[in-house]
Amino acid sequence: MNHIKKLLHFVKPYWRRSLVALTFLISVIAIDLTIPRLIQRIIDQGINGGDIHVVINTTIIMVTISILQTLFALANNLFSIQVGESVARDIREALFLKIQSFSFGNLDHLNTGQLMVRLSSDTTMIQRMTQVSLRIGTRAPLLMLGSLVLMFVTDSRLALMIVPVLVATTIIILFFVSRMGPLFMTVQKKLDRLNTVLQENIAGVRLVKAFVRERYESSRFATVNEDYTDRNIHVMRFMATLSPAMSVFVNIGMVIVIWAGGIQSAKDGVSVGQIVAFLNYLHTTMGPLGIMVMLANVVAAATASAERINEVLETEPEVKDKSTLQTMPEGRAQRIRFEGVDFHYNGTNDGLVLNRVNLDAEPGQTVAILGATGAGKSSIVNLVPRFYDVAEGRVTWNGMDVRDVKQTDLLTHLGIVPQETILFSGTVRDNIRYGKPDACEEEVIAAAQAAQAHDFIMNLPNGYDTRIEERGVNLSGGQKQRIAIARALLLKPSVLILDDATSSVDVETETKIQDAMKTWLQDSTSFVVAQRISTVLHADKIVVVDEGKIVAQGTHGELMKSSAVYQEIYDSQLGGGVKLEAE
Repeated sequence: MNHIKKLLHFVKPYWRRSLVALTFLISVIAIDLTIPRLIQRIIDQGINGGDIHVVINTTIIMVTISILQTLFALANNLFSIQVGESVARDIREALFLKIQSFSFGNLDHLNTGQLMVRLSSDTTMIQRMTQVSLRIGTRAPLLMLGSLVLMFVTDSRLALMIVPVLVATTIIILFFVSRMGPLFMTVQKKLDRLNTVLQENIAGVRLVKAFVRERYESSRFATVNEDYTDRNIHVMRFMATLSPAMSVFVNIGMVIVIWAGGIQSAKDGVSVGQIVAFLNYLHTTMGPLGIMVMLANVVAAATASAERINEVLETEPEVKDKSTLQTMPEGRAQRIRFEGVDFHYNGTNDGLVLNRVNLDAEPGQTVAILGATGAGKSSIVNLVPRFYDVAEGRVTWNGMDVRDVKQTDLLTHLGIVPQETILFSGTVRDNIRYGKPDACEEEVIAAAQAAQAHDFIMNLPNGYDTRIEERGVNLSGGQKQRIAIARALLLKPSVLILDDATSSVDVETETKIQDAMKTWLQDSTSFVVAQRISTVLHADKIVVVDEGKIVAQGTHGELMKSSAVYQEIYDSQLGGGVKLEAE
């Protein structure tokens, strides 16, 4: 329940609508409790008293208040739905904004499938509980309490005889409620697993087909689906035993009322109308007890969902701005320096990804970072805009530690093309000007031309207005990379990071892109991460990274003479014959 209490602030903005919904609900309950008294009046004063006017007048009253009850119930439902949907919308928005605030380190630990479940089914559970609370969740206990009071008002002797039945029924209900919470938690966990497998398969369906793993994935999904179904059946079977148990106690109560009431009626101690009214109140008292079990089911589901939602909302970004920050001076020239940098993705010094890295990148300089897979190349460039915090040492821009500057200020100077090319649904134009939405057509075209993307874009069905499908599936790898490069170039950033951004582009096109970049970004500091040595041949500085350490740095000519690691990479890719020509 503590997890649900933490989410109550999402309901506060809608307290007026909630109050209106509860007011209509109380009116519905009042009418529910009035009906048995009116029936008693018809029987005792109308039928038994032989007064047809009482029967007609009371019937008209019952019809009128029944119509009002229907209208009040509709109004209660309307306001309850408005509150529930509004709360769900606000929680989804809060979760979305929270995820946007996460640093790369947070996103490394959070599974995409889990986040999707929190934004969808978990939020729906909170929405359902909110609506139920404003409808039957409040109605059931109030109706039960009101009926119990009116049972004593109608005939206290009969009410006292029914008390043991009500106590026994309550014990049965409490037993079911205590068992339902843990059972439903296990169902939610099975659902989490089912959603995770489903999300993975939908996202990777092309890979599944490519490796002919449909049968395996179908079997994996069938297993978790069957597991979820079996757990649901187990829970539903357990719940199904409640209704027969409740029926037994309701029937026992009715027998007691009819037997004891009949004896009293024969002695003129109680009227037939009172007995009928008492039976109605008995039903009204016992019915909500069964509803309470269903409510426990809803609350158990909402508690599990609230826990997962709070887990996201209470997660603090690993990279946070300090309370006092320096202001970055105006100007495009940025000198980037690494000073004794140690780094690990969990923020400790255990198993360092980068170890004592020292590196200078001057304004206007292109620094190429070369090394084997897993050497730490991407880790170096991810520290430049402070996507992660260093474990030791510091990274500076023009002498200022990146931790002393607002991160958004750093990012306004940055253009980046990540390893995994990300394109969004929309037009080619929208994707190129994603970082600069107000860019004019001439700027978009110029950036595309610099990225060697203009020609193939013009050959698309609608040119720059061609829609890009989800994840850019209607484009080739090289086309996607060139659009991503154009997107970064359009910003004319003072710091540009290309993280293996031309791996799907042929060497000739890559050379043209590099030549265009020199003209496009004359004063910018550029970092180029590459696996292909042809990408780095003409860089101002080539940095060779091996097992998290910089083992050599210099120009191509210098490294060919001084670095055995660089020579080995060069020979393995270009061969000895080309080596002599290059030298």
